[in-house]
Amino acid sequence: MKKFVLITLAMAFIATVTSFQIQKSYTRLTITIIDELGNKVEGASVKIYKTKEDYDKLENEVAAETSDSKGRVYFRELEPIAYYVLAEKDDMNNVTLGEKTSVLEENKNNKANIVITQ
Repeated sequence: MKKFVLITLAMAFIATVTSFQIQKSYTRLTITIIDELGNKVEGASVKIYKTKEDYDKLENEVAAETSDSKGRVYFRELEPIAYYVLAEKDDMNNVTLGEKTSVLEENKNNKANIVITQ
């Protein structure tokens, strides 16, 4: 009987720990890089910054990724704030078209499109 109780308690503990791990949420941001014609841009360098000052000086980036074949980059474990975005590929970038996301919703997958042009 003691073995049964111990096994049951151990299984309940493992199930609880696993449940907490599965339910853990992060504030995420998925950015899709597109060109002026709406085509997805693969291989674009995308960096995010917390402040306009860091963005202007191109320092203290929060994270950097390269867009995949669907033009997407994924950032995880972010603060729920607005981020400044710099996206570049070859001679294209988003400098004159907008650089800031909206404030991210906490524990959600936030999405943004960034247009890059010459």
